[in-house]
Amino acid sequence: MDQTLLDLTRLGDSQELLITGTAVLALVVGSFLNVVILRLPVMMDRAWRKDSRELLESPPIPAPTTDTISLAYPPSTCPGCGPRIRPHETIPVLRYVAMRGRCSACRKRIPLRYPLVEAVTAVLSVIVVLRLGAGWDTAAALCFTWALVALTVIDLDHQLLPDSITLPLLWAGLIANQLTGAIPLHDALWGAVFGYLSLWSVYWGFKLLTGKEGMGYGDFKLLAALGAWLGWMALPTIVLLSSVLGAITGIGMMLFKGMKRDNPFPFGPFLAGAGWIALLWGQELRHYWP
Repeated sequence: MDQTLLDLTRLGDSQELLITGTAVLALVVGSFLNVVILRLPVMMDRAWRKDSRELLESPPIPAPTTDTISLAYPPSTCPGCGPRIRPHETIPVLRYVAMRGRCSACRKRIPLRYPLVEAVTAVLSVIVVLRLGAGWDTAAALCFTWALVALTVIDLDHQLLPDSITLPLLWAGLIANQLTGAIPLHDALWGAVFGYLSLWSVYWGFKLLTGKEGMGYGDFKLLAALGAWLGWMALPTIVLLSSVLGAITGIGMMLFKGMKRDNPFPFGPFLAGAGWIALLWGQELRHYWP
Protein backbone atom coordinates (compact mmCIF):
# COMPACT_ATOMS: atom_id res chain seq x y z
CA MET A 1 0.00 0.00 0.00
CA ASP A 2 1.17 3.55 -0.71
CA GLN A 3 2.60 4.91 2.54
CA THR A 4 3.32 8.47 1.48
CA LEU A 5 1.07 9.89 4.24
CA LEU A 6 3.02 8.19 6.98
CA ASP A 7 6.08 6.02 6.39
CA LEU A 8 5.73 3.51 9.20
CA THR A 9 8.79 1.62 7.97
CA ARG A 10 10.97 4.26 9.62
CA LEU A 11 9.80 2.92 12.94
CA GLY A 12 10.86 -0.54 11.82
CA ASP A 13 14.50 0.64 11.51
CA SER A 14 14.77 0.23 15.29
CA GLN A 15 13.34 -3.16 16.20
CA GLU A 16 13.81 -2.54 19.91
CA LEU A 17 11.81 0.70 19.71
CA LEU A 18 9.15 -1.00 17.61
CA ILE A 19 8.76 -3.90 20.05
CA THR A 20 8.76 -1.65 23.11
CA GLY A 21 6.24 0.75 21.64
CA THR A 22 3.99 -2.12 20.57
CA ALA A 23 4.16 -3.76 24.00
CA VAL A 24 3.32 -0.54 25.84
CA LEU A 25 0.44 0.28 23.50
CA ALA A 26 -0.90 -3.28 23.73
CA LEU A 27 -0.79 -3.24 27.54
CA VAL A 28 -2.92 -0.10 27.52
CA VAL A 29 -5.28 -1.67 24.99
CA GLY A 30 -5.40 -4.83 27.12
CA SER A 31 -6.49 -2.74 30.09
CA PHE A 32 -9.33 -1.32 27.98
CA LEU A 33 -10.22 -4.81 26.77
CA ASN A 34 -10.74 -5.80 30.40
CA VAL A 35 -13.37 -3.07 30.61
CA VAL A 36 -15.03 -4.28 27.41
CA ILE A 37 -14.98 -7.90 28.59
CA LEU A 38 -16.49 -7.02 31.96
CA ARG A 39 -19.05 -4.38 30.96
CA LEU A 40 -20.27 -5.20 27.46
CA PRO A 41 -22.20 -8.35 28.49
CA VAL A 42 -23.77 -6.40 31.36
CA MET A 43 -24.77 -3.60 29.00
CA MET A 44 -26.27 -6.12 26.59
CA ASP A 45 -28.19 -7.90 29.35
CA ARG A 46 -29.66 -4.62 30.59
CA ALA A 47 -30.64 -3.61 27.07
CA TRP A 48 -32.35 -6.97 26.49
CA ARG A 49 -34.24 -6.72 29.79
CA LYS A 50 -35.31 -3.15 29.07
CA ASP A 51 -36.52 -4.05 25.57
CA SER A 52 -38.36 -7.12 26.90
CA ARG A 53 -40.12 -5.09 29.61
CA GLU A 54 -41.17 -2.44 27.08
CA LEU A 55 -42.46 -5.14 24.73
CA LEU A 56 -44.41 -6.85 27.52
CA GLU A 57 -45.46 -3.51 29.03
CA SER A 58 -43.98 -4.58 32.36
CA PRO A 59 -43.16 -2.14 35.20
CA PRO A 60 -39.78 -0.42 34.95
CA ILE A 61 -36.74 -2.07 36.52
CA PRO A 62 -36.13 -0.90 40.11
CA ALA A 63 -33.68 1.97 40.44
CA PRO A 64 -30.72 0.03 41.97
CA THR A 65 -30.36 -2.05 38.80
CA THR A 66 -30.69 0.80 36.33
CA ASP A 67 -27.50 2.68 37.21
CA THR A 68 -25.91 4.02 34.05
CA ILE A 69 -23.11 1.84 32.76
CA SER A 70 -21.04 2.18 29.62
CA LEU A 71 -17.49 1.49 28.52
CA ALA A 72 -16.51 4.94 29.82
CA TYR A 73 -18.72 5.27 32.91
CA PRO A 74 -18.56 4.69 35.83
CA PRO A 75 -14.80 4.95 36.49
CA SER A 76 -13.02 1.72 37.40
CA THR A 77 -13.54 0.67 41.00
CA CYS A 78 -12.43 -2.14 43.27
CA PRO A 79 -14.91 -5.04 42.87
CA GLY A 80 -14.54 -5.78 46.59
CA CYS A 81 -14.93 -2.49 48.43
CA GLY A 82 -16.06 -0.11 45.69
CA PRO A 83 -13.77 2.97 45.87
CA ARG A 84 -12.58 4.49 42.62
CA ILE A 85 -9.20 3.20 41.49
CA ARG A 86 -6.58 5.95 41.59
CA PRO A 87 -4.72 6.89 38.37
CA HIS A 88 -1.39 5.39 39.44
CA GLU A 89 -3.19 2.10 40.17
CA THR A 90 -4.34 1.75 36.57
CA ILE A 91 -0.89 1.03 35.08
CA PRO A 92 -1.31 -2.30 33.26
CA VAL A 93 0.32 -5.40 34.83
CA LEU A 94 2.74 -3.33 36.94
CA ARG A 95 -0.06 -2.23 39.28
CA TYR A 96 -0.90 -5.88 39.95
CA VAL A 97 2.74 -6.73 40.75
CA ALA A 98 3.30 -3.60 42.86
CA MET A 99 0.10 -4.19 44.85
CA ARG A 100 0.87 -7.91 45.14
CA GLY A 101 -2.44 -8.76 43.56
CA ARG A 102 -4.54 -7.04 46.22
CA CYS A 103 -6.63 -3.87 46.53
CA SER A 104 -4.75 -1.09 48.32
CA ALA A 105 -7.87 -0.23 50.35
CA CYS A 106 -9.56 -3.48 51.37
CA ARG A 107 -6.65 -5.87 50.62
CA LYS A 108 -8.98 -8.25 48.83
CA ARG A 109 -7.36 -10.24 46.05
CA ILE A 110 -7.65 -8.81 42.53
CA PRO A 111 -8.53 -11.48 39.95
CA LEU A 112 -5.46 -12.68 38.07
CA ARG A 113 -7.40 -12.50 34.81
CA TYR A 114 -6.97 -8.71 34.59
CA PRO A 115 -3.17 -8.66 34.27
CA LEU A 116 -3.34 -11.92 32.30
CA VAL A 117 -5.53 -10.35 29.59
CA GLU A 118 -3.16 -7.37 29.45
CA ALA A 119 -0.07 -9.56 29.22
CA VAL A 120 -1.57 -11.88 26.60
CA THR A 121 -2.63 -8.90 24.51
CA ALA A 122 0.90 -7.52 24.67
CA VAL A 123 2.55 -10.85 23.78
CA LEU A 124 0.24 -11.50 20.83
CA SER A 125 0.73 -7.94 19.58
CA VAL A 126 4.52 -8.22 19.70
CA ILE A 127 4.35 -11.51 17.79
CA VAL A 128 2.23 -9.81 15.12
CA VAL A 129 4.76 -6.99 14.75
CA LEU A 130 7.73 -9.36 14.67
CA ARG A 131 6.00 -11.45 12.03
CA LEU A 132 4.69 -8.67 9.79
CA GLY A 133 7.01 -5.74 10.50
CA ALA A 134 5.92 -2.11 10.51
CA GLY A 135 3.17 -1.02 8.13
CA TRP A 136 -0.50 -0.35 7.67
CA ASP A 137 -1.26 -4.06 7.28
CA THR A 138 0.34 -4.63 10.69
CA ALA A 139 -1.79 -1.89 12.26
CA ALA A 140 -4.87 -3.62 10.85
CA ALA A 141 -3.64 -7.01 12.11
CA LEU A 142 -3.21 -5.57 15.62
CA CYS A 143 -6.81 -4.33 15.67
CA PHE A 144 -7.89 -7.77 14.43
CA THR A 145 -5.92 -9.41 17.25
CA TRP A 146 -7.36 -7.17 19.94
CA ALA A 147 -10.92 -7.86 18.82
CA LEU A 148 -10.26 -11.61 18.95
CA VAL A 149 -8.91 -11.34 22.50
CA ALA A 150 -12.11 -9.62 23.67
CA LEU A 151 -14.34 -12.12 21.85
CA THR A 152 -12.43 -15.08 23.26
CA VAL A 153 -12.75 -14.07 26.90
CA ILE A 154 -16.38 -12.96 26.58
CA ASP A 155 -17.29 -16.28 24.97
CA LEU A 156 -15.46 -18.20 27.70
CA ASP A 157 -17.33 -16.22 30.36
CA HIS A 158 -20.81 -16.02 28.86
CA GLN A 159 -20.90 -18.24 25.76
CA LEU A 160 -21.66 -15.09 23.84
CA LEU A 161 -20.07 -13.45 20.79
CA PRO A 162 -21.51 -9.91 20.71
CA ASP A 163 -22.72 -8.52 17.39
CA SER A 164 -21.26 -5.20 18.45
CA ILE A 165 -17.79 -6.75 17.94
CA THR A 166 -18.27 -9.45 15.29
CA LEU A 167 -20.18 -7.33 12.77
CA PRO A 168 -17.81 -4.31 12.86
CA LEU A 169 -14.93 -6.81 12.66
CA LEU A 170 -16.44 -8.23 9.45
CA TRP A 171 -16.80 -4.81 7.84
CA ALA A 172 -13.35 -3.80 9.04
CA GLY A 173 -11.87 -6.86 7.32
CA LEU A 174 -13.42 -5.92 3.98
CA ILE A 175 -12.32 -2.29 4.32
CA ALA A 176 -8.79 -3.24 5.45
CA ASN A 177 -8.31 -5.53 2.46
CA GLN A 178 -9.59 -2.84 0.10
CA LEU A 179 -7.10 -0.32 1.56
CA THR A 180 -4.05 -2.57 2.04
CA GLY A 181 -4.52 -5.01 -0.82
CA ALA A 182 -3.43 -7.87 1.43
CA ILE A 183 -6.31 -10.02 0.14
CA PRO A 184 -8.21 -9.25 -3.09
CA LEU A 185 -11.56 -7.74 -2.18
CA HIS A 186 -13.55 -10.40 -4.05
CA ASP A 187 -11.73 -13.15 -2.10
CA ALA A 188 -12.51 -11.33 1.16
CA LEU A 189 -16.16 -10.90 0.17
CA TRP A 190 -16.60 -14.58 -0.66
CA GLY A 191 -14.69 -15.44 2.50
CA ALA A 192 -17.36 -13.63 4.52
CA VAL A 193 -20.17 -15.32 2.58
CA PHE A 194 -18.75 -18.85 2.73
CA GLY A 195 -17.65 -18.40 6.34
CA TYR A 196 -21.18 -17.64 7.44
CA LEU A 197 -22.91 -20.21 5.24
CA SER A 198 -20.58 -23.07 6.14
CA LEU A 199 -21.36 -23.02 9.87
CA TRP A 200 -24.96 -22.05 9.20
CA SER A 201 -25.31 -25.23 7.14
CA VAL A 202 -23.68 -27.34 9.85
CA TYR A 203 -25.99 -25.79 12.45
CA TRP A 204 -29.17 -26.58 10.54
CA GLY A 205 -27.99 -30.03 9.46
CA PHE A 206 -27.22 -30.93 13.07
CA LYS A 207 -30.53 -29.48 14.27
CA LEU A 208 -32.55 -31.40 11.68
CA LEU A 209 -30.81 -34.66 12.56
CA THR A 210 -30.80 -34.34 16.36
CA GLY A 211 -33.34 -31.64 17.21
CA LYS A 212 -30.61 -29.81 19.15
CA GLU A 213 -28.65 -26.65 18.52
CA GLY A 214 -24.95 -27.46 18.12
CA MET A 215 -23.65 -23.87 18.07
CA GLY A 216 -24.75 -20.27 18.24
CA TYR A 217 -25.25 -17.69 15.53
CA GLY A 218 -22.29 -15.76 16.90
CA ASP A 219 -19.99 -18.51 15.61
CA PHE A 220 -21.37 -18.01 12.07
CA LYS A 221 -20.69 -14.29 12.27
CA LEU A 222 -17.19 -14.75 13.69
CA LEU A 223 -16.20 -17.15 10.91
CA ALA A 224 -17.67 -14.70 8.39
CA ALA A 225 -15.48 -11.97 9.90
CA LEU A 226 -12.42 -14.23 9.71
CA GLY A 227 -13.24 -14.93 6.07
CA ALA A 228 -13.53 -11.20 5.40
CA TRP A 229 -10.06 -10.65 6.84
CA LEU A 230 -8.26 -13.70 5.46
CA GLY A 231 -10.20 -14.65 2.32
CA TRP A 232 -12.10 -17.78 1.41
CA MET A 233 -8.86 -19.73 0.86
CA ALA A 234 -8.13 -19.60 4.60
CA LEU A 235 -11.49 -21.04 5.68
CA PRO A 236 -10.56 -24.75 5.38
CA THR A 237 -7.46 -24.13 7.50
CA ILE A 238 -9.45 -22.21 10.13
CA VAL A 239 -12.26 -24.76 10.33
CA LEU A 240 -9.92 -27.75 10.47
CA LEU A 241 -7.56 -26.20 13.00
CA SER A 242 -10.36 -24.93 15.27
CA SER A 243 -12.13 -28.30 15.11
CA VAL A 244 -8.97 -30.19 16.06
CA LEU A 245 -8.18 -27.81 18.92
CA GLY A 246 -11.79 -27.89 20.11
CA ALA A 247 -11.95 -31.70 19.97
CA ILE A 248 -8.71 -32.10 21.90
CA THR A 249 -9.82 -29.59 24.54
CA GLY A 250 -13.28 -31.14 24.83
CA ILE A 251 -11.90 -34.66 25.24
CA GLY A 252 -9.43 -33.42 27.82
CA MET A 253 -12.15 -31.69 29.83
CA MET A 254 -14.33 -34.81 29.77
CA LEU A 255 -11.43 -36.97 30.94
CA PHE A 256 -9.93 -34.69 33.57
CA LYS A 257 -12.70 -32.23 34.51
CA GLY A 258 -15.69 -34.55 34.38
CA MET A 259 -17.48 -32.45 31.76
CA LYS A 260 -20.54 -34.16 30.28
CA ARG A 261 -21.05 -34.50 26.55
CA ASP A 262 -24.21 -32.38 26.73
CA ASN A 263 -22.55 -29.51 28.63
CA PRO A 264 -22.38 -26.24 26.64
CA PHE A 265 -18.93 -25.67 25.19
CA PRO A 266 -17.90 -22.36 23.56
CA PHE A 267 -16.45 -22.77 20.08
CA GLY A 268 -15.62 -19.09 19.55
CA PRO A 269 -12.22 -19.18 21.29
CA PHE A 270 -11.06 -21.95 18.96
CA LEU A 271 -12.26 -20.08 15.88
CA ALA A 272 -10.51 -16.95 17.14
CA GLY A 273 -7.28 -18.82 17.88
CA ALA A 274 -7.32 -20.58 14.51
CA GLY A 275 -8.05 -17.30 12.73
CA TRP A 276 -5.14 -15.58 14.45
CA ILE A 277 -2.78 -18.44 13.57
CA ALA A 278 -4.02 -18.37 9.97
CA LEU A 279 -3.37 -14.63 9.82
CA LEU A 280 0.32 -15.12 10.57
CA TRP A 281 1.12 -18.61 9.30
CA GLY A 282 -1.76 -19.44 6.96
CA GLN A 283 0.44 -19.76 3.87
CA GLU A 284 2.72 -22.29 5.58
CA LEU A 285 -0.19 -24.28 6.97
CA ARG A 286 -1.81 -24.59 3.56
CA HIS A 287 1.18 -26.63 2.44
CA TYR A 288 0.07 -29.38 4.83
CA TRP A 289 -3.66 -29.46 4.03
CA PRO A 290 -6.00 -27.84 1.49
